Amino acid sequence: MGNIDNVDKELLKEISGLETMPEGAYNIRKNGKGIERKVTDNVNIVTKKDVSGIDIHVKENTKFEFIHIPVIITESGLKDVVYNDFFIGKNANVIIVAGCGIHNDHHKDSQHDGIHRFYLEEGARVRYIEKHYGEGNGDGKRILNPITEVFLKDGSSLEMESVQIKGVDSTIRETKGELGRNTNFVVTEKIMTHGNQYAKTIFDVQLNGENSSTHVTSRSVATDNSVQEFVSKIYGNEKCFSHSECDAIIKDNAKVTAIPEVTANNVEANLIHEAAIGKIAGEQIIKLMTLGLTEEEAEQEIINGFLR
Repeated sequence: MGNIDNVDKELLKEISGLETMPEGAYNIRKNGKGIERKVTDNVNIVTKKDVSGIDIHVKENTKFEFIHIPVIITESGLKDVVYNDFFIGKNANVIIVAGCGIHNDHHKDSQHDGIHRFYLEEGARVRYIEKHYGEGNGDGKRILNPITEVFLKDGSSLEMESVQIKGVDSTIRETKGELGRNTNFVVTEKIMTHGNQYAKTIFDVQLNGENSSTHVTSRSVATDNSVQEFVSKIYGNEKCFSHSECDAIIKDNAKVTAIPEVTANNVEANLIHEAAIGKIAGEQIIKLMTLGLTEEEAEQEIINGFLR
């Protein structure tokens, strides 16, 4: 890690668990520029020529390779925009670890907008993991606005795990999907906000193919004066199945809004939405306090379990 200092290492550890250079293909971006890259026989990474970003090409029938593409920002006042396109070959099966960490010790806002587009060929499978994290002692904001677009051809599937637990002052997170026949798109989201932070999540999924399906799960905790919004739009355009659920814990003066929208454009579309927002139940806290925990410790234990 010749181009990476101690602050960078801590950010990489937080967002992707990296303490040394990973096995497999990777591309590490710092302050708007690529600083480390490795390709393999099955995974090629190419710098875009027209806009900032990379193209990641995975050969067909590639099995169980890891691809790491973390982004770190340590420059206050930087607004970084990157376009990353993933082309996943037929019957490939890979794990992609992304995410962004921002360290801001100064007064100007630092922002990263990452636009990730996934194109899966027939039978391809992807597990996509992203974590967003902010830190620093400055009063400049840490802003993250990820956009994820998923295009699934027949028989393919993508599982997305998205986590934002600490330090992000403002985020608008958009996830869009267009699904073909016999496809599956699973999204699991975990968010925690505090102070005056703001987080908005938007899901927009088009179930275009017969027997396509999606399962969207959002779990969040809003504390202090923070504000969260959850918007889910799912369109059943063929014989299909969807299940979306939003579960939120609210504390202090926080506000949470859940806006479900399901549209059936086919008589065989089966679309379900669930939403629950509320405070921590008093009996849960009391039960843990009988085991020796303080009220504050009991509350934190419940939150940790909820977001696990």
